[in-house]
Amino acid sequence: MEVSTNKTNRIKLDFKDSKYATGRRKTSIAKIWLKKGSGKIYVNGKNYEDYFKRANHKMQLLRPFEIINQPTDYDVRCNVKGGGLTGQVGAMVLGISKALLQFDSSLKSTLKKEKLTTRDSRSVERKKYGHRKARRSFQFSKR
Repeated sequence: MEVSTNKTNRIKLDFKDSKYATGRRKTSIAKIWLKKGSGKIYVNGKNYEDYFKRANHKMQLLRPFEIINQPTDYDVRCNVKGGGLTGQVGAMVLGISKALLQFDSSLKSTLKKEKLTTRDSRSVERKKYGHRKARRSFQFSKR
């Protein structure tokens, strides 16, 4: 794998012969390229430890690899946009799980048991007119 940096400190990665998958969560969309490697994970050109500061985000991101007992067997390149960090991690986990299934379809039962292959379709409910929020109404007063 060839790693080089350009002027904007972004890492240019060589991901030929890799598997591609898309993951979505809330308003986040993650494009994942996965290939056999040494366990490096890059998010938007940065190392995942620099991109995600919270420990629970890092732990959640590595969960698919720990479940299949191969934490350092794959390299990941990801472009993620939209939403917040928690939604982005959720989108990446779904994308990584889908890409792992392209490598080895026998992992499906293991990942499905942990609910990593299912898209979480929950998103923010829209605000209705005449209400303060989506469901919260204005305070009623008789006088």
